[in-house]
Amino acid sequence: MSDLRQRAIDLYDAFTHEHHDRRKLLTQMVALAGSVAAAEVLIAGIAASPVSAAMIDPKDPRLTAQDFIAKDGVRQGYWAKPSGRRGRLSPVLVIHENRGLTPHIQDVTRKLALVGFYAFAPDFLAPLGGTPADENKAREMIGKLDLGVAVANGVAMIETLAVGKSRGGKVGAIGFCWGGAMVNRLAVAAAGKPLAACVPYYGSAPNPAEAPKVTAAVMQQLAGLDARVNGTALPWGEALKASGKNVTTHVYDGANHAFNNDTSVERYSKPVADLAWERTTAFLHAQLDGG
Repeated sequence: MSDLRQRAIDLYDAFTHEHHDRRKLLTQMVALAGSVAAAEVLIAGIAASPVSAAMIDPKDPRLTAQDFIAKDGVRQGYWAKPSGRRGRLSPVLVIHENRGLTPHIQDVTRKLALVGFYAFAPDFLAPLGGTPADENKAREMIGKLDLGVAVANGVAMIETLAVGKSRGGKVGAIGFCWGGAMVNRLAVAAAGKPLAACVPYYGSAPNPAEAPKVTAAVMQQLAGLDARVNGTALPWGEALKASGKNVTTHVYDGANHAFNNDTSVERYSKPVADLAWERTTAFLHAQLDGG
């Protein structure tokens, strides 16, 4: 990848995770690319494209998938499971990025269903009216969430899945970016609960002092070029290891933050995403199946 593209990705990540000021982003990109037109092309290649999200058809006959709508009409989440399977399946909570419950996260939920899980993706923005179509607005809404309440809601979802969907009372959680950080928070908050397996993808991590509380097995999926996240995630992995926890940390050299998001042309890495996914699904089955 060229130095210009990498610098553009770094600027975009600062925009999405730190300052959220699009004028500042555009000014920086113009300085980098040389013109407004070239800057917009760079931004378009890095930003997620909703039209690219449906890798697995929602009507695929191999699965059943649909929105979960509350009585007030607000979408609370999206679930998917393999069609024709009898008995309970291992449930996995799928936690979205800072853009909310997007088509891409719904696609990830369907992918989990196709490999034999009951997958539920909650919309953590539901208390604020649900995920909007405008991803910039979604990021603003994420910033307004009461994280303590959101974590408590996540713990409640885990307990609900354990009672209603699991076999053996075990629940997994996978999350991406903001969702990866939420998975790490849940690993601490749901300690001793049914949460048995956590897979944070490039998620910022808690204070290492919290590591002794964790009871779930953890597999971190990290991008080698993601210095912002790795600054907390790597010490977190070491603290879990020092505390005798079941932890594996994979760092993919040359990969960028959001390498799994196939709707972002510049950041997506198919070889890395495929390897991480293979490791993720094998880990979840190993930790959750069998009662």
